[in-house]
Amino acid sequence: MEFYDVVKARRSIRQFTGETIPEETLKRIVEAGYYAPANDHFRDWHYIVITDKKIMKQAVSGVPQNLTERDVDDMTFISDPIQKKSYQIAVPLQYKMLTEASALLIPLMKKKTDLLHPSCLSDLNCYASIWCSIENVWLAATSEGYGCNVRIPLGNEEEIAREALGFPDSFMIPCFIGIGRPREDAAKVKQLDVNTEEQIHWNHF
Repeated sequence: MEFYDVVKARRSIRQFTGETIPEETLKRIVEAGYYAPANDHFRDWHYIVITDKKIMKQAVSGVPQNLTERDVDDMTFISDPIQKKSYQIAVPLQYKMLTEASALLIPLMKKKTDLLHPSCLSDLNCYASIWCSIENVWLAATSEGYGCNVRIPLGNEEEIAREALGFPDSFMIPCFIGIGRPREDAAKVKQLDVNTEEQIHWNHF
């Protein structure tokens, strides 16, 4: 696929065929993440690639499993109908979209600053950098014909994953990534239309 076609084709995919992804393809997709810019040039990120279903389920066992559309309505106070519908689709699938993926990717970044209590914006550089890496992975997966989703850990989900996977306390998970071949009937979330003529500014606001 051409680069801009890949960018436009990238979507959150939460339902998969279950097709196995070849190891060399997974390796190529994850390696794309290491071409992203890094704030300190070290690119000292680690990725755990999980294809064993038992380990997948252990790693994300802290993710809520049986949420319904009604639960979503009770949890959120969203008035925009498009945004509300996207949550109604996405939230109930959070556990399944990770455990029914062909592979679960766990990016890891070193805890270099207190991200929840930064002293300045620069304290967030390491966090920003790994998200550049994650976007590269997502685009690489799209170019290979696969789809991805992400879930940012909540509550004790990171600690549950740490116990299941054995990574050191010095690392943290920015998100869980499910990857697989999209099902033809996968639920599609309508994107909000962005008027780039109004939101891209030239020379001044």
